[in-house]
Amino acid sequence: MPFLKLVTFSWKSQWERKESLLGREGRPTMEEPGQDPMDDVQEVMEIPKLEVTKQNLDSLNSDLEKDLQRRDEANQVLLKKIQEKEETIRSLERDIMLSVRQAREREELNHLISEREEALRDLELETAKLEKNKEILSRSVVEVQKEISKKSKNVGLDKEALKQMLAELKVKLQESTESCASQEEELVKIESDYQSVYQLCEDQAHYIKKYQQILRQMEKEKEMLLLEKEVCKAQNNSAQVVKRGSTLVETIQSNMEKTIIKKQKRIFWYRHFRYFIFMVVIFFRLLGYVLFYLQYINPDLLVDALPVVMSRDTLKRLRDALLPFLTLEVEEVLPH
Repeated sequence: MPFLKLVTFSWKSQWERKESLLGREGRPTMEEPGQDPMDDVQEVMEIPKLEVTKQNLDSLNSDLEKDLQRRDEANQVLLKKIQEKEETIRSLERDIMLSVRQAREREELNHLISEREEALRDLELETAKLEKNKEILSRSVVEVQKEISKKSKNVGLDKEALKQMLAELKVKLQESTESCASQEEELVKIESDYQSVYQLCEDQAHYIKKYQQILRQMEKEKEMLLLEKEVCKAQNNSAQVVKRGSTLVETIQSNMEKTIIKKQKRIFWYRHFRYFIFMVVIFFRLLGYVLFYLQYINPDLLVDALPVVMSRDTLKRLRDALLPFLTLEVEEVLPH
């Protein structure tokens, strides 16, 4: 652009010089001393050429200005697109934070579900015990009634003593029925809580599906950003003449690349952290199941399995190695 301005300035200066020479005293004559008529003719012939070159230079300047305006408009459009992409990235970050919170809530719900399941098991055991006690009480009542009938026939007990015994038995029956009713109410409440927790788990699964869809959209948008970067690079390579605004586009592209790399790293670490938490939860749940099995269902599993799997020498070595760390209760479990 400055080179073209210098060329136009030089041509304009020559043109003005020619016009000044012609316009000093009118058209030159052959009688003036020290002036060659052939030079004047050449200068007159060069005037239209200079006009043509001047017009060409003006058209070139106008074309270059139009190209610069177009490039500026393209740069503005690119800036707007980049701002829109940044806004979409911020919205995606917000969605990711919401999904993380939902995952934490889901873990808490799973913990509550496990606690409710344990409470249900305990209540079932207690209800079974109460039913057994009820059956025993009913049998004892029948036996007492039989004994009372026998004693009334044989000995003829007082009616007041019999009434007192019957009243005591009725009180015991009422207490047992009230306890059974309270246990049934607790079971109903726990079942309703379990249903609500199950519904919440379904909602969490739905949110997880939405989160996966959002991640897919993020990947697609990243691919689109990379394609736009390649297009911008191609445009910059084709428009090497226009240097205005190129530094701004390069800085914006470098910033976008850095942000995309940071987002990819965050997503990578977040996925691995999520898988790690999932494996830890599964491990602790399996460990809880094993401990529950060894505590309530089959406590003698080690006593029955170790002699079958190991020999006496290995059992003795194991006992000698673990003896300082074992209590008396666990020490008795190991076979001698």
